[in-house]
Amino acid sequence: MRYRIYILLALVCIPAMAYAQKTEREYLRSGNKLYNDSLFIKAEVDYRKALEVNPQSSVAMYNLGNALLMQQKAQEAMEQYDAASRIEKDKGLLAKIYHNMGVILQSSKQLPQCIEAYKESLRNNPKDDETRYNLALAQKQLKDQQQQQNQDQNEDQQQEQKEDEQQNKEQQDQDKKDQQQNQQQQQNQNQMSKENVEQLLNAVMQDEKNIQDKVKKQIQVQGRKLEKDW
Repeated sequence: MRYRIYILLALVCIPAMAYAQKTEREYLRSGNKLYNDSLFIKAEVDYRKALEVNPQSSVAMYNLGNALLMQQKAQEAMEQYDAASRIEKDKGLLAKIYHNMGVILQSSKQLPQCIEAYKESLRNNPKDDETRYNLALAQKQLKDQQQQQNQDQNEDQQQEQKEDEQQNKEQQDQDKKDQQQNQQQQQNQNQMSKENVEQLLNAVMQDEKNIQDKVKKQIQVQGRKLEKDW
């Protein structure tokens, strides 16, 4: 992946008439030398001193952002780039500012914002092939990301559908099992009811038989008594 950070080494023309302006220029020149020597922390100090002299120096903001970015302080660098972009009028510097913002956003996977930053950079410098390449790469990454998200979403939906189907099957199996159990219980109850009726009928018949036997015995006893009296 080809990311290039633009670094502003040439300074804008700053009149040397005023002491404060001359001091700002000196800090910027010293910071640039330290930056080129990869002494990014010391370069940061000089760029901040330049901003103390001139808080509206977009060049100092931009170079400070570069020094911070080389220290892996991407969020602080982004803040400096954003501040510089709000006050800078030069299209060449604006193109570099937005390019570097795009690099930070691209590295952090903020692709829609990254694409807009690269487009803004190209609006200010349409001839920048490096920015155009990064833009095309970011657009492809965003397309791949969206396709992956759609694929993941489809897989999630399919998984949910399978789970729903499994739950429905389990519920149907449980309903069928419950129905079978209910039918078996009903059959058992019917069987018990039939047996109870038969037992009751048998009991009634037995009671009737016992009564008849008892009556017969009483008649026989009474008949014997009458014969004896005679």
